[in-house]
Amino acid sequence: MIDAPALPPPSIEQPAPRQVSYGIVTGKAARGTRRVVVSVNGRMLASRPLRGRRFSLRVSLPVGEVAVRVTTIAHGRRSTRVVEDVYGLPLASRPRVVRPRLDAVLARDLRKLGGRYGGTAGAYVQSLTSGAGAAWNAKARFPAASTLKLAIAATVLSAHAGIPPRGSRVDALLHEMLIPSDDAAANSLLIWLAGSTSAGAYRVNDLMRSLGLVDTLMYGGYQTRTLASRIPVRVEESPAFGIGKYTTAWDMASLWRALWLASGGRGPLRSAQPGLTPADGRYLLWILAHVDDTPKLDRVVGERPGVAVLHKAGWISTARHDTGLVFWRGGVFVVGVMTWNAGGTGHSSDQLAGRVGAIALARFRVTARRSP
Repeated sequence: MIDAPALPPPSIEQPAPRQVSYGIVTGKAARGTRRVVVSVNGRMLASRPLRGRRFSLRVSLPVGEVAVRVTTIAHGRRSTRVVEDVYGLPLASRPRVVRPRLDAVLARDLRKLGGRYGGTAGAYVQSLTSGAGAAWNAKARFPAASTLKLAIAATVLSAHAGIPPRGSRVDALLHEMLIPSDDAAANSLLIWLAGSTSAGAYRVNDLMRSLGLVDTLMYGGYQTRTLASRIPVRVEESPAFGIGKYTTAWDMASLWRALWLASGGRGPLRSAQPGLTPADGRYLLWILAHVDDTPKLDRVVGERPGVAVLHKAGWISTARHDTGLVFWRGGVFVVGVMTWNAGGTGHSSDQLAGRVGAIALARFRVTARRSP
């Protein structure tokens, strides 16, 4: 008896290594394949019959770092391919465009938190799943600090041909700039963009303007040591901080939203910067999922099971911010919290960010239960 030849392993398009995944599994199976099975951590998530060779499944991945196992079966033969270094996100958080709308309850709570802060604060929160959100002093300009490293990363990826190979110079610099927030790495990427930190900063500003974000300025490099909204955004109080980088809670939240949409091939960033592909967006979010910072936005919600906080903070002696995306079983929301105090900022700023994240998640959970 002659054994049947081995079944060639499937070719997987999504998910891909070093990218986030919203549970979309696509690819191509060998000729004759009759079934596709997807599993994670020994648990089967889906088993579907296959007609033809191409497959596309939606599965509910665990939130966090996972290895996705795709098995194809044909007449008793089977073959498997494992995709590692995938960061799973809820299926309900997959990118799509929704109309923003004001949530009056959240607006009241946000106004109270902002008014109680012992300095100047600004915040913007919006569910990217339902569109509901609120703002407080969200158009006030604050010293940007390291929050603009997110904009540098988006600009670099829009200019780079494909995802930087693992271990390449640009890949290493992006990790250094975003995870430990290294200023020298940020400067090196600005120079990579245009030959100098000042010229690179112009490229970053161009990207922000292409999104309609006019209250952000990337002012040169970093000193090193050895969009329209139906959620009203305005200025209640703006700090006086002189010349330098600046941004707003609204602008940074808008950039995060644009990046999230781009990871699904949608939105203003994908339209304005066609060089930034959906794979680029998923790769950048994957890096940001590994930021390990002093608890800020994640100080409360980050302890909840099934919640992931992808964020980028920034701080100097007088300003302390955190901005990012919070993923939970019911979807995703964007949040930006900025603080300034002429006498210096500290843990009270981190606590404010944590409280904003907590009230937003609580509110969106309630409204999600009420939705039909």
